[in-house]
Amino acid sequence: MTAPQITLTVRHTPSALDARRGVVRLHPEVLDALGLRAWDAVHLTGARTSAALAAPARGEAVPGVIMLDDVTMSNLGVPEGAEVVVAPIDVHAARTVTVAGSRLASTALNPGTLRLALIGKVLTVGDAVSLLPQDLAPPPGSDVINARNRLSGAIGASWTSELLTVTATDPAGPVAVGPSTVVSWRDGARTGDAEPPAAPGRPGTVLTTSPHSSTVDDYIDAEIVEDTSDEGTPPPIADLVGAESAARRLTEWFDLAFHRPELLAKLGTSGRLGVLLSGPEGVGKATLVRSVAHAEDVQVVSLAAPSVAVLEPNAAAARVREAVQRTAGQASAAAVLLITDIDALLPATQPPPVATVVLEELSAALGRTGFALVATSAHPESVDPRLRGADLLDRELALSLPDGKTRTELLRMLLRDVPLESDVELGAIAERTPGFVVADLIALRRDAALRAALRQREADEPRIAQQDLLDALDTVRPISMSTSDTLATGGLSLDDVGDMTEVKQSLTEAVLWPLRYPDSFARLGVAPPRGVLLYGPPGGGKTFLVRALAGTGALNVFAVKGAELMDKWVGESERAVRELFRRAAEAAPSLVFLDEIDALAPRRGQSSDSGVADRVVAALLTELDGVEPMREVVVLGATNRPELIDPALLRPGRLERLVYVPPPDAEARADILRATSKNTPLAADVDLDQIASTLDRYSAADCAALIREAALTAMRESLEATEVTAAHLAKAREAVRPSLDPAQLAALAAYAEGRAT
Repeated sequence: MTAPQITLTVRHTPSALDARRGVVRLHPEVLDALGLRAWDAVHLTGARTSAALAAPARGEAVPGVIMLDDVTMSNLGVPEGAEVVVAPIDVHAARTVTVAGSRLASTALNPGTLRLALIGKVLTVGDAVSLLPQDLAPPPGSDVINARNRLSGAIGASWTSELLTVTATDPAGPVAVGPSTVVSWRDGARTGDAEPPAAPGRPGTVLTTSPHSSTVDDYIDAEIVEDTSDEGTPPPIADLVGAESAARRLTEWFDLAFHRPELLAKLGTSGRLGVLLSGPEGVGKATLVRSVAHAEDVQVVSLAAPSVAVLEPNAAAARVREAVQRTAGQASAAAVLLITDIDALLPATQPPPVATVVLEELSAALGRTGFALVATSAHPESVDPRLRGADLLDRELALSLPDGKTRTELLRMLLRDVPLESDVELGAIAERTPGFVVADLIALRRDAALRAALRQREADEPRIAQQDLLDALDTVRPISMSTSDTLATGGLSLDDVGDMTEVKQSLTEAVLWPLRYPDSFARLGVAPPRGVLLYGPPGGGKTFLVRALAGTGALNVFAVKGAELMDKWVGESERAVRELFRRAAEAAPSLVFLDEIDALAPRRGQSSDSGVADRVVAALLTELDGVEPMREVVVLGATNRPELIDPALLRPGRLERLVYVPPPDAEARADILRATSKNTPLAADVDLDQIASTLDRYSAADCAALIREAALTAMRESLEATEVTAAHLAKAREAVRPSLDPAQLAALAAYAEGRAT
């Protein structure tokens, strides 16, 4: 018997109690129709699939609406007002769950605390999940108060905003986390692991007494590590694909500072060495330092700055002092103190009280013979400027994001010892992984191996196939794209967009060609378009077009609504714009989608917000054609009020291509109705072409709402209804009125005509 399912309209939950807890709210009648009880699991299908716990809606609920929080909407890839198919589902208790998270979370949280936060939640591979415990209906074995205290003690006040990504579950499919579930980080730490050997003074051991203690101090101890063990031998310099130039430069500096200080003395300088190594998170900064140090016979002592940053000032200073003394006390004459993610300990804005003490300690240490300091950061602009002084980190190196050719070589190196099927094409995988760094490719290899193992449980010689790697791309997200402002494509492509031939061709030329064929532009001696403006009446499918465009080009898409970047504090909005474009550059080739751009870049001089909007426009113009040109980044704006946008933004070199998305005609409306109703059983008396011909001034969103309202009308007559009839559609016409305003349509058409002439 087929499980019942119901299509509902998405609404964002207004309740803070439900936010980020993996809970959806349904009308009691819908729960009854699906045969569900409160807190049963449901399967959700939007642009992608997910699962959650279902609970009765509060207050005056509407039968045709499902209340979702922002994380669940992001997991499904749907905006408010979209449709989601809800069905009952049986979930199994998870044996193992693997997650990935920020450097701070994975460093400070032991898997035992992580499991406390996840107990009672329903997880699906590829979904984002918050650390907020499921405290609305705590399941047996949960300890909400203990979980909150441990999370707050380990991470600080930011723990409530941390998001993790579920990368693997056993068994496959939606699972529930219970007291016996083995939770692990993607890098391998897990509950129940044996304690590593802790022999004081033994090279290469982790200096800690218990890796599973819940106190912060124990984790800080675990982050002071001597990297001299053969067990942890870093890869040779020859394997540092894409970082050869940086490795060569760092090798020269180590050689002069540690092995030829007399040569520097003859030339009137000292052998002190302080280096700031920057690059995207996961690109291999720490690995580069360890590989070069191993080749130069230099010992490395590592200190994770995020773990130190959560301590009290006195304890943090003591931890840094201990790391310095441990480095200076090495038996060999050469040692490097490697501080990872230094911006967490020494931020540029509002530096903590301990910052001055730490800077003085590091400056004094650099005066010692045989001591060097290397600090890494994914956000060099966020590092305290004093750290870049002449007496501290006076040299800088930068690692860039791997391009397609480099990713191919990295995949070849990572998979050289892995049994592969003959159909594996690494070049094709590299093209599908824009924005991936080494850490992402390692996670891709691990996920593909898990899929191959499940597929070949009884095989004597299992191998990874091309499809295993392609399927792994559905769950492994680039580190640079792990935030909530990314746009899910849901497998869409431009081929799925009916009609709009001219619009699709214009977008292909303006967005995809510059990223796919840069050599053609260079050969003809012209620069590709920097940006595109999509404009048209509301509900016309502009966002749908962007999702399809991103799916066609295998692009990383950063979707931001204009108003989200506006902040009342001086400088914060400009900083948000700079941060958005920096992240887009790191994830290139990428698309920056600015929805409602008229709210972000209105005409200057006409606002009454103390100049905030004017400064944001200036920051946006600077990013579009500033001193540092964008590479492999295309900006796409969308609006239904193009006349409100600052004219400077629309000149050549900025959003120079304007593409009009007209309201759908009768043929397009018929296609929209067919696409919307593909999962809705229609009676034989329903003629969509005839209905479409009568829907003048109906937008694409109105057509979708018409089908949805007709289905709800059938449900109101009987929850056992099996089809939607023409009568239901006729009655739905009375509730769903056309939203397109004739005056606005005329204004937009006139604007398009004026631009064309």
